[in-house]
Amino acid sequence: MAIPNKIIIITAPSGAGKTSITLHLMRTFPQLAFSISAATRQARGAEKNGVDYHFMSMDEFKQKIQHNEFVEWEMVYEGKYYGTLKSELQRIWDAGKIPILDIDVKGAIHVKQQYPDSAISLFIVPPSVAELKNRLESRGTENAESLAARVNKAAYEISFKDQFDKQIVNDNLDKACKEAEQIIKGFIAL
Repeated sequence: MAIPNKIIIITAPSGAGKTSITLHLMRTFPQLAFSISAATRQARGAEKNGVDYHFMSMDEFKQKIQHNEFVEWEMVYEGKYYGTLKSELQRIWDAGKIPILDIDVKGAIHVKQQYPDSAISLFIVPPSVAELKNRLESRGTENAESLAARVNKAAYEISFKDQFDKQIVNDNLDKACKEAEQIIKGFIAL
């Protein structure tokens, strides 16, 4: 029997630290490769197509949905679609690496359901919703309305944390990174 291709799923509410932890894991384990998500939003700042995201039009995204080209996809924010392309996972497996997905909570649940035996899912828990709000405010990228929407969404997403294989409370980033590192080291060794 062939060994199934492994997948590492990192998820959290916005501002909980999933990207920082994902980047730490990528630096620590050379056998990991970042799974580039597809998105219908515009590139921000120095973001590059095919590096940060696969940016696409709404029509192109919907066509890929119709052709069953996504492992998972969601309308994460009103009018903004994100998803993981099957071809992206295959590209990484073909390179002999393990894809690491930094994705939203619902998408993470969908991927884990499709790969129950070959994926590990980590939920990064903020120390509190109040601390999460402070982190989002300190970014300076949100207006009052979008900040309230993100905080409300975060509180809702945290309610799903028990559906994930491991939970890491990120009250100290170095500690959370080390905890994630130990979990992933064990998963890779399987």
